[in-house]
Amino acid sequence: MKSARLLCLAAVVFVAQSCAETTAVLYPPPPPDPQTQMAALEARIFEVVQDERHRIDPNAKTLALDSELVGVARTHSQDMAAKNYLAHKSPTGVSSTDIIMDIDAKWQGLLGENLAAQHFSIGYALDVDVFAHRFVDSWLASQSHKDNLTFAAYDRTGVGAAVSGDTIYVTELFATDMGLPPVADDPKSRKVTEFPTTKAAKDAPPPKPVPRLPPE
Repeated sequence: MKSARLLCLAAVVFVAQSCAETTAVLYPPPPPDPQTQMAALEARIFEVVQDERHRIDPNAKTLALDSELVGVARTHSQDMAAKNYLAHKSPTGVSSTDIIMDIDAKWQGLLGENLAAQHFSIGYALDVDVFAHRFVDSWLASQSHKDNLTFAAYDRTGVGAAVSGDTIYVTELFATDMGLPPVADDPKSRKVTEFPTTKAAKDAPPPKPVPRLPPE
C-alpha cells in the first residue's frame, strides 16, 4: 500500500508540473524605441544615396561624411520634429546655411539640402533599410531633389534624422568648396545667394572675397 500511495503522489506531482509548463505564455519583446534607431537610419541613407549617386552618374565624386554637416543636418531635423514643419527655413526664418555660417566663420562654397518626412506605425518595429530606401526614393522621384543628390561636384555630405510622434524627419546636406581659396574676407561681409537649381548655381560666377577692414 505504501508503494502504491507513493506512486499516486508522484503521478499527481507530474501532472501538476505538466499543466504549469503548458499554460506558460511568452510575449514578444517590445520593438526598439525609434529614437534609438535614428543614427542607424542616417548611416543607411548615406549608403543608399552613395550607391544611387554612382549608379546614375559613375563620374560623380564620392561623398565623404562630414561631421560638421551631420551636426547641422541633425539640428535642422530636430527643429522640424519639435515644431512640426517641413521646410528649408524654420518658422523664425533660420536655415541650415545660417546655422553653419554661425558655427564656422570660414565655411564657404555651395550647399544643397534635401528634406523629407515619413510616417510610421507606432508600436511596430521600424525597418531601417526599408525606411532609408523610402526617403531616397522620394528624392529620386522629384527632379530638383534628384539633381541635388546627383550633382557631380558635391564631395561632402551630412545626414540628420529626428522623430516626433509617428513621423520621421530627415535632412541631407551636400557641399563643395567649389575650389575657392581659403576665406580671407570679413565673415560678416559675406552674403548668401540662393539658387533655384544646382545648374544655376554651377553656372553662376564665383563669389568675390571682400577684404577685411583694417583695425580701427
